[in-house]
Amino acid sequence: MRSRSARILRGLYAITPDMADTQALAERVEQALAGGAALLQYRNKSAAPALALEQARRLAALCQAHGVPFVVNDSIELAVASGADGVHLGRDDASAADARRAIPGALVGVSCYADPARARAAAMAGADYVAVGSVFASSTKPGAARAALELLAAARAESGLPVVAIGGITHANAPQAIVAGADMVAVIGAVFEAPDVNGAALGFARLFSEPSSGSRNART
Repeated sequence: MRSRSARILRGLYAITPDMADTQALAERVEQALAGGAALLQYRNKSAAPALALEQARRLAALCQAHGVPFVVNDSIELAVASGADGVHLGRDDASAADARRAIPGALVGVSCYADPARARAAAMAGADYVAVGSVFASSTKPGAARAALELLAAARAESGLPVVAIGGITHANAPQAIVAGADMVAVIGAVFEAPDVNGAALGFARLFSEPSSGSRNART
């Protein structure tokens, strides 16, 4: 059974930066949520387990207050312990089926990189959405393989699921991903490193209500 949250997967998919200061992180996330982030993923590759749990619990509470789905990157265990709505899984993580067993009603996302066949497999395993990328050059993962924008529509066709574009997305290039088929754009730096986090999030959120994104939907 897929998550109810999957029905509203459209807009800005905000991914947290690596920050050791939980209060500072929470303040930035609060601004992004107020600016219109539609989903938040907690990702902190450098955090020790205790800090990761502290931060994930704090952000889970913020997202709940804003009515925004909250997922944890990679770890089903952390998602369960923090009260997250679900988990996002990569190629070296557990399966979508494992996540469903661990978290009833979980929101489950799966990274498909540049391989639409992975999107089909993810859908069969019970995923709610798939992520494709890196669609642009990424400063977070400079060595990541590039995924052509055309693969966004291909992943949707293969899976029948909402598609998240990820990798190097800015306010300037996000419309290209949306027109190409992205239901959501996953962003770290262009939101959380912006001088005005709220304004940056609002700018991305507004892209999904502009005529250019509507014309894409009419063609799909």
